[in-house]
Amino acid sequence: MRRHGPRLVSLFIFVGAALIASCSKPYHETNERYVFVATNINLPYWQEAQAGFLDAAKALGVKGELVGPTGYAPNAELGIFRQIVEEHPAGICLSAARPEIFQAEIDKAIAQGIPVICVDADVPGSKRVLYIGTDNFKAGKESLKQMAALVPGNGSVVVITIPGQRNLDDRLAGVADTLKNFPAIKLTKILDDKGDARSAFDQVSELIQKKEKVDGIICLEATGGSGAAEALHRLSMEGKLRIVAFDGDPETLDWIDRGAITATITQKPYVMSYYGLKFLDDLQHNAVHQFKDWRTALAAPMPTFVDTGTVIVDKSNIKLYREALAAHPKPL
Repeated sequence: MRRHGPRLVSLFIFVGAALIASCSKPYHETNERYVFVATNINLPYWQEAQAGFLDAAKALGVKGELVGPTGYAPNAELGIFRQIVEEHPAGICLSAARPEIFQAEIDKAIAQGIPVICVDADVPGSKRVLYIGTDNFKAGKESLKQMAALVPGNGSVVVITIPGQRNLDDRLAGVADTLKNFPAIKLTKILDDKGDARSAFDQVSELIQKKEKVDGIICLEATGGSGAAEALHRLSMEGKLRIVAFDGDPETLDWIDRGAITATITQKPYVMSYYGLKFLDDLQHNAVHQFKDWRTALAAPMPTFVDTGTVIVDKSNIKLYREALAAHPKPL
């Protein structure tokens, strides 16, 4: 009588496993799609975020894309968000330019079972699942601390921001809170550049030409730093008036090299968007088993806030910072 050897038994096991695998449902659907709605897709900041979002999508085997207006336009961004919700993607990351106009729309998306995660700019009054990004109050405090070290004694400081944008308002609140520790420094003006470097250039140029007392400029949004630096350059004021910028736009980094910007508080948009998509994917597939389904749970099985932190970049470490950024894949 012939005996079936180990090879035949192994073959049966292999074939059986293959049949089971062929009948099992794949973890991700072939058309599974996640979307990031950003405030201004022309900014290098959001292009870096796009790289993180697409990398996460590639790692998970899903579709990902970043959309948004090509300039700071809150109502246009809201229209894009509404359109994306109608397309019913598996999940949405959102950086809301104006929290008050997005709250109801986020709640509608959640009611339809579409998870929404706020990234970079929060809408805390909404039913969004969580916020992932910078602790902006803390970042604002750091901006003022950096400036305080640059303008010892009595100093007049101007802030460039976009009033009404939640993340920037939080940064401004951090600046104001930290001023209590530096009574010799006075916040004399708050300029609204509407996210446009040309506007920052015009307003800073006007201040200097009017000979108003300004010892330092704190920029709380990405474009103000380069606009202010260009104004100082044109008026031969580089090094005479200190600038602490925000974010790591290429122009901002160039002005640090040239000495017009002393330091910048950089965020981690790549990290925010990378983990933002992974959180969305976990929600879509109920990967965290505290509850049967996040949609019917009293609270989502996720952290409510993930602080991705900041990095202070100046002449002492700008080379290392640039080398690290160069390792990131380019956005599509």
